Amino acid sequence: MAVFHPFKAIRPIPERAAKVAALPYDVMNSAEAREMAKGNPYSFLHVDKAEIDLPEDTDLYSDAVYAKAKENLTKLESDGTYEQDAQPCFYIYRQTMNGRSQTGLVGCASIDDYINNVIKKHELTRADKEADRIRHVDTCNANTGPIFLCYRENAKINAIIADWKQTHTPVYDFVTNTGVGNTVWVVDDANKVDELKNLFDETGSFYIADGHHRCASAVHVGQQRRQENPDYDGTEEFNFFLAVLFPQQELEIMDYNRVIADLNGNTEAEFLAKLSEKFVVEDAPQSPFKPDAKHTFGMLLGGKWYKLTTKPAYIFADDPVRQLDVSILQDQVIAPILGIDDPRRDKRIDFIGGIRGLGELERRVNTDMCLAFSMYPTTMDDLFDIADSGAIMPPKSTWFEPKLLSGLFIHSLS
Repeated sequence: MAVFHPFKAIRPIPERAAKVAALPYDVMNSAEAREMAKGNPYSFLHVDKAEIDLPEDTDLYSDAVYAKAKENLTKLESDGTYEQDAQPCFYIYRQTMNGRSQTGLVGCASIDDYINNVIKKHELTRADKEADRIRHVDTCNANTGPIFLCYRENAKINAIIADWKQTHTPVYDFVTNTGVGNTVWVVDDANKVDELKNLFDETGSFYIADGHHRCASAVHVGQQRRQENPDYDGTEEFNFFLAVLFPQQELEIMDYNRVIADLNGNTEAEFLAKLSEKFVVEDAPQSPFKPDAKHTFGMLLGGKWYKLTTKPAYIFADDPVRQLDVSILQDQVIAPILGIDDPRRDKRIDFIGGIRGLGELERRVNTDMCLAFSMYPTTMDDLFDIADSGAIMPPKSTWFEPKLLSGLFIHSLS
């Protein structure tokens, strides 16, 4: 049984929502954020990437950055950009990209569900990345970026959300400069809120789709607040964290491709011969080549695209992690042939989200890399199976698009 909790969102007034909303902090660097926010004092990047309002040589993890984030958030609240709802609500959030929509429900998940693995994970986190968001959440006293969660579809929940969208006017409806539509409805009927809350009590587990570091950091701050308030009763807002919860069928995982700097001392002929031991290697049917089935790969080498098909002995269908295409490529090629044992830290490998297209693989091979692999996407069933088994996916296994925008909903921990 998983808890999903309505809350009194602090959110932008409708006429400023499009100016406030921003991509999440971890998909850009400081220079890119500074350019994105130029001329827009309402951009949430002034909170999520507060270094853009400090000298360019400022240490990203200095006290000044977190203090500036708090200052900028307080300013947005005090100048009328943000208002807080008077009663706890849920919020329907629909995103539309390239003609496909995904609709989720915004609310708050329980830190206890995370601790007890009712909220299931599929990635490892890094302490340094957690530390940054812990300080950000703690200093701002708020969850400012939603965690991307998913669950197994529930027909009753679907029906309530569909009916509400049809019979109510959205509070926000705008398109970003990247062409993504964002539409929000406020579910402010107390009976419907209670009905949804009770239905989520029956859904079983939630799964982290994206945002493992933000989630771990939010939970850490909640635990800190419990230590600071030993008489807590579990109803305080610091026991919950901001999330958008999507049914499985609404989501699509994109490919997460790989580029490699060198052949680890192999000639092209030697490399192809070693590949042929584990894969059927043939000329790709088109250029560039995007795989259309599991256990197949596209490969760009020496200006030519190949199709690789995994031989049955290397598929490991009985193991939910080893049968992943990202695992097959890592375990059979990238580590043993190319010598990259730690893809998290090795500078010879880079990862290209599918949203950037196969043209980006060709560009990189023509500039700073020599080899590229195009991947068939990991599936939602893969994600659920691995999380349910308590296992961990290899790094860079999933890429979700569109990204959830930050700044539309703020959850105060007070």
